[in-house]
Amino acid sequence: MEFTAKQIAELIQGRVEGDENTVVSTFAKIEEGVPGALSFLSNPKYTHYIYDTKSSVVLINEDVELEKPVSTTLIRVENAYECVAKLLQFYDSMKPAKKGIDTLAFISPKAQIGEDVYVGAFAYIGDGAVIGKGAQIYPHTVIGDGVTIGERCTLYPNVTVYQGCQLGNNVTIHAGSVIGADGFGFAPNTGGYDKIPQIGIVVIEDDVEIGANTCIDRSTMGQTVIHKGVKLDNLIQVAHNCEIGENTVMSAQAGMAGSTKIGAWCMVGGQAGFAGHIHVKDKTFVGAQCGVIGDTKGDGEQLIGSPATNPKMFFKARAIDAKLPDMYRQIAQLQREIDKLKEMVEPKN
Repeated sequence: MEFTAKQIAELIQGRVEGDENTVVSTFAKIEEGVPGALSFLSNPKYTHYIYDTKSSVVLINEDVELEKPVSTTLIRVENAYECVAKLLQFYDSMKPAKKGIDTLAFISPKAQIGEDVYVGAFAYIGDGAVIGKGAQIYPHTVIGDGVTIGERCTLYPNVTVYQGCQLGNNVTIHAGSVIGADGFGFAPNTGGYDKIPQIGIVVIEDDVEIGANTCIDRSTMGQTVIHKGVKLDNLIQVAHNCEIGENTVMSAQAGMAGSTKIGAWCMVGGQAGFAGHIHVKDKTFVGAQCGVIGDTKGDGEQLIGSPATNPKMFFKARAIDAKLPDMYRQIAQLQREIDKLKEMVEPKN
């Protein structure tokens, strides 16, 4: 597919500087540009690449001032990063969707399959499962008994959705993820542990995307809920009875203990951890490797470190860390001097 700079500018409400008839047919990073490619510049650290890039067209923010002329055609927009995301979505949407049932797939006679569904080889769809219109079920994916999959969902290879779980529309789950495995529930007894049956389900609402090898456990009772618009990275653990609010995003290797509730529009960095039975308010920012052990205070709070604290306090404490060895030596020296003074003033027996 080929597009001119003029066509692209019209699509994203941009302004062309240079040859509006310049044609592009692919995307490339600005530092790896090639003729016929579209690139973007949003991070000031990469500005120097624009003077030498081989890309034919570059999206650039309206307010960027360049120090010298460039050979590439520019399209100025309010937000280059947002615009390239829209163009990538448009490009991806033009790929033809897979359709049809592979002869090596197993589909229970008791399952309901919507129109234009794709089911790949060795996929399994159990009794009473409902697969919505336009869903894409890739090879080796397992859909358990009584599972509901909404319209236009995509489940990549080796995804497993346990019995009874429910997915809304436009849900994407990447390879190897497990939805609805048992929550980690065991009661200690004199001889070991009794397993607590996990009889709830997982509910995933519309427009959620879940990365590869992420696990979302079914609830002990009731529901583990991932609300509309949530985006989860790879290798995330969501324990039983947790709830993640609308449009929250969470980076890789984050983990939630049981019955934790995270609000809407939160941002969670990689390897962050949440203790069980806590409530994180809406629009909270949780930094990478942050350890959240209690309820947060209010909307929009920023937290870093472990245990989690506000950034100002965290950096004050870290500044003191570097001085601790000298402070220790000074305190030890003061203690020795105090001991000598005590010996001088205390009467001897």
